[in-house]
Amino acid sequence: MQAMLATQYNAPLVLQELDRPVPKAGEVLVRVATCGLNFGDTLLIKGTYQEKPALPFAPGMELAGTILEIGEGVTDLRVGARVAAYSGVGGLADYAALRAEVCVPIPDAMPFADAAAFLITYGTSHLALGARAQLQPGERLLVLGASGGVGLTAVELGKLMGAEVIACARGAEKLAICERLGADHLICSETEDIRDTVKALGGADVVYDPIGGAQFEAAMRSCNPGARLLPLGFASGEVPQIPANILLVKNMTVLGFYLGDYAKLHPGALGESFETLIGWYLEGRLKPHVSHVLPLAAANEGLDLLRTRKATGKVVIDLGAD
Repeated sequence: MQAMLATQYNAPLVLQELDRPVPKAGEVLVRVATCGLNFGDTLLIKGTYQEKPALPFAPGMELAGTILEIGEGVTDLRVGARVAAYSGVGGLADYAALRAEVCVPIPDAMPFADAAAFLITYGTSHLALGARAQLQPGERLLVLGASGGVGLTAVELGKLMGAEVIACARGAEKLAICERLGADHLICSETEDIRDTVKALGGADVVYDPIGGAQFEAAMRSCNPGARLLPLGFASGEVPQIPANILLVKNMTVLGFYLGDYAKLHPGALGESFETLIGWYLEGRLKPHVSHVLPLAAANEGLDLLRTRKATGKVVIDLGAD
């Protein structure tokens, strides 16, 4: 099979030929059709992610495809089933041997490109906003990095959950996409003051932040008493230092959320969330926004789109499987 491998940290991936893997007990072999790229993949390649796989490895945190073989002890999946998987690594390869518990069946009506753009981004936003922040109808939700992969799903789901959504992103073109997905208010992070604009709108009750840095601080200072802040990542490259006195005075709560560890702490949560999200997808209430579909050999180009924030929504790698 072919795979795009990280052979050293902080270097471009290399296309190589490898032996097709054999599923072990508790695993399934998946013919990968599509792989959704995530900002976390860029950190894995740099060696700065929360988890650090040994070199060489094929990045690709989420994938979709068809089960070709079943390992010993797997009883709840079948050969021929279409699945999406939160694999952690391995998506940028023609075949992947995966633990059965990370695979979720997908309906025939869901194209593989949508499936590879669904599990991490929608799962992150659904569990972060619902299970962690307890977002309520009528509350004001501020989404930073709103045009990115997770940001757009937070806009979409926040609106679906009944919130008044403020989308913050760079430039009119990206903000227009946020507006199409339901944002009530738009803030250009390049030209507008986040703190003053949000306070003029009535303040934020929940902040969804995959950016960090100065934007987190501005958002925190725009919050209403009792607000909840969700740091989900630091795309700015700067981890914010949170002044505890502001949390104290405003009775605010900071709720960290990392999908990988949350899924380990709450084993059934991701499956339950995905079942709900698939239902909304089939009802036409959710539509993944995929800005680029590229072949496997162009995976480095796709990753650069994430690093430079030139993508909106998801970048998907098509591995050519039916």
